Amino acid sequence: MNRILASKAVSNVYRLRIPWRPFSNDAACPNAGNPETGSEAQQYDIAIVGGGMVGLAFACSLASKPLTKHLNVAIVDSNPALGRKHFIKKDDLPDPRVSTITPASISFLKDIGAWQFVEQHRHAYFDKMQVWDYTGLSYAKYNARDADKEVLGCVVENKVLLSSLLSHVQDTDMLKKIYPSRLTSMSILPNSSSSEVGSTLSMTALFTHGRLAKLELEDGNSLYAKLVVGADGGKSRVRELAGIRTTGWNYTQNAIICTVEHALENHCAWQRFLPSGPLALLPIGDKFSNIVWTMTPEESSEYKSMTEDDFLKAVNHALDYGYGPHPTSSILGSSDLFSWFKGGISSSTSDCFEVPPKAVKLASERMAFPLSLRHANDYASKRVALIGDAAHTVHPLAGQGVNLGFGDASSLSSVISEGIAVGTDIGEVSLLKKYEADRKPANVTMMAVLDGFQKAYSVDFGPLNILRAAAFHGAHHISPLKKSIISYASGELRLPLFA
Repeated sequence: MNRILASKAVSNVYRLRIPWRPFSNDAACPNAGNPETGSEAQQYDIAIVGGGMVGLAFACSLASKPLTKHLNVAIVDSNPALGRKHFIKKDDLPDPRVSTITPASISFLKDIGAWQFVEQHRHAYFDKMQVWDYTGLSYAKYNARDADKEVLGCVVENKVLLSSLLSHVQDTDMLKKIYPSRLTSMSILPNSSSSEVGSTLSMTALFTHGRLAKLELEDGNSLYAKLVVGADGGKSRVRELAGIRTTGWNYTQNAIICTVEHALENHCAWQRFLPSGPLALLPIGDKFSNIVWTMTPEESSEYKSMTEDDFLKAVNHALDYGYGPHPTSSILGSSDLFSWFKGGISSSTSDCFEVPPKAVKLASERMAFPLSLRHANDYASKRVALIGDAAHTVHPLAGQGVNLGFGDASSLSSVISEGIAVGTDIGEVSLLKKYEADRKPANVTMMAVLDGFQKAYSVDFGPLNILRAAAFHGAHHISPLKKSIISYASGELRLPLFA
């Protein structure tokens, strides 16, 4: 992350007319009852619009840092679950909405104190992954040990992540209030030309001078905040009201997600590239796995409505001999083709192609949703910052969406902490652009990689099929490349072979 240079920090301090300070409990509503502001208006340091996994992770990250844990924070989200501390029953069947958490994100969640809550519920670490396509030309197998790691990731139900983050937010000493409502309007005025802005001015006066953003909620409440953080998803209302445009497109694909049950517990993440899109089988604990199957919208309607038996047959067929044969070592010839560059990886039984475990029961409803790629042209503007899907949405083929969002939450909280350290207004765009400069390159690169994979595996063409087989073979046998791929997918965000 770009750090604030000492000389610049000193100059910033001297330019300030008033010292930065968080709003205290008494200042949460300093003008309550004042006719000028209205009895419902309240003032906060930060208003987080969106109480999902990324928004709550950002709140937890603020609460974990010495310079931000005293901030007064509002969380705006209409999800009724946020009004309850515990909403998961131990005997509940797995929810079909899951996330694959990378080692980097696990480390972040441990640092902010939320991972201990995750481990109290169902989750599944996995240390191996097998990827192959329908041509049967080749495959790649990854083990955590290939990159000196303990695990490749952990699959967790979204409701478990949400409950764990909410439990930790509620246990922290950070001043916070949850508003069970929706954002309807947001107003941000230009900074006043006046050189003096007193700290004792009313909320409306500070708003008029451009020092606060004003939020109007659907339930009639009004909030003022120094900074508004949009964590409200791909259809972000904050992004819309801030006038931030996006670049992207809709894929001609839907994803079907559901939970299936096996006869034995699954400990591997499986992904097969089929003609219409990838099919992933992810362990989620006990004898359950999660299905994420990308296909055309027409196919998704058909597969969602077919009987349970027919759907299970289709899943098992697609993960076995369906669409093409099992891969052998390689169409390119001997598996020793790259032996001069294997770097110590020796072929063994564990490196051979395996058939995934069969699904024997459907354990949840089948859900379908359209896929798209969207990227905000700006992550930050005056008094506004976007994180998570509000800033970027990606193809789910590698399960990286929420991990990019956790990276945003970590970066933004660190930038705010740095700003507080030198007395900077946390809503000033010059500070928020440091967050954008830190996260945009990493997010754009990941989006390009995922989009490239999606396009490369959506074409059935002989020469391209052989190139894909060569890529699989290299990823399976070339030690430095394999290690780099694992490290990149684990959240280190350094492109393979360029670490």
